Amino acid sequence: MIFPKLQRGKTMGTIILLSVAVLALAGAESSPPVRFDYDVKAPLDVQAGAPTPREGAGVRELTYLRLAGGRTGATLVAPEAPGRHPGVLFVHWYESEATNSNRTQFLEEAVGLARAGAVSLLIDTMWSDTKWFFTRDPADDLKNSIGQVKELRRALDLLTARPEVDPKHIVYVGHDFGAMYGALLGTADGRPSAYVLIAGTKSFSDWFLLGRKLEGDARAAVVRELAPLDPQRHASALAPKPVLFQFGTEDHFVPAADADAFFASAGDPKEIRRYACGHPMNDAARVDRVAWVTAQLGLRAR
Repeated sequence: MIFPKLQRGKTMGTIILLSVAVLALAGAESSPPVRFDYDVKAPLDVQAGAPTPREGAGVRELTYLRLAGGRTGATLVAPEAPGRHPGVLFVHWYESEATNSNRTQFLEEAVGLARAGAVSLLIDTMWSDTKWFFTRDPADDLKNSIGQVKELRRALDLLTARPEVDPKHIVYVGHDFGAMYGALLGTADGRPSAYVLIAGTKSFSDWFLLGRKLEGDARAAVVRELAPLDPQRHASALAPKPVLFQFGTEDHFVPAADADAFFASAGDPKEIRRYACGHPMNDAARVDRVAWVTAQLGLRAR
């Protein structure tokens, strides 16, 4: 996540996610319980266009109903070969001036994985609008974060319901906000079988306080409100699903200490890989990520 006009304090952050149950966290007694359950019977009403061929893959644009109302966009990338295939849910990063701060970020990776035999779903998020961070109402950060986790579960509903997808073999891949919300998704939903969390960090308050001129008690109140969403409190719930963490050694938004704290909070099996790059990551990270996902899903390497 990059804010060209803002000085970041410590790091980006993540959000906590609770399984359909209620979560009350030690050290956050003043925070109300957080719920991430939703109406699993709510219709998706998927509307899809014709697939566009892409050398061994088909790319299809679609929309479906959001839990909060209205429709959201997504891209489905599938192999040409018939049958059931493992799946990948990709969730993009946020960068206010990047052309790929939307569901197109991982499109080429998804096409490559389709040629290897996987179906990928790339989704819109609340931060797909590059102006979102600067125009949002900070008073709604907690509510909207809870809603976003529910929408990620909704995306899993869509992906796992596809007849060409094997719902028992799903990898979640998220960058930046996508990584942080992904850590929360894992505590509320057991469907992903593995996770790739890219350039994420441990506290949403570090993120959502950016640009807000709050000091003292007012600032502390925001930290307390968002504390139940801290991913390092809940990353351990991803176990025993394998997790690959990817970080840039030149990422001043995620200092090494914060990267280490996020990684340390997860259970085994887990792996951390660092790259000589900043927050957007680099080709070496992409190559490693594709190889790791390929191995996790038992795909044929290309």
